Amino acid sequence: MEQVMNKEKIKAIAISYFRAGAAAVIALYLAGTTDLKTLATAGIAAVAGPVLKALDSSATEFGRGSK
Repeated sequence: MEQVMNKEKIKAIAISYFRAGAAAVIALYLAGTTDLKTLATAGIAAVAGPVLKALDSSATEFGRGSK
C-alpha cells in the first residue's frame, strides 16, 4: 500500500528543493552571471537531481522506495 504524504512533509521537501535552487542561482549571480535564462536554468538543474531520486522507486533512502 502506498503511503500518502502529509502537507507538512510536502512543505518541508519543497522548501529543501527551493533552498538548493536558490543557492545555485545566488552563487552564479555573485560570480557575475546576470543572464536570467542562465540563472533560471541553474535553479532548475539544482533541483533536478533530488527530484529524480525522489521519483526513483529503487532509491530506499527517501522518495517512493523509502519506508
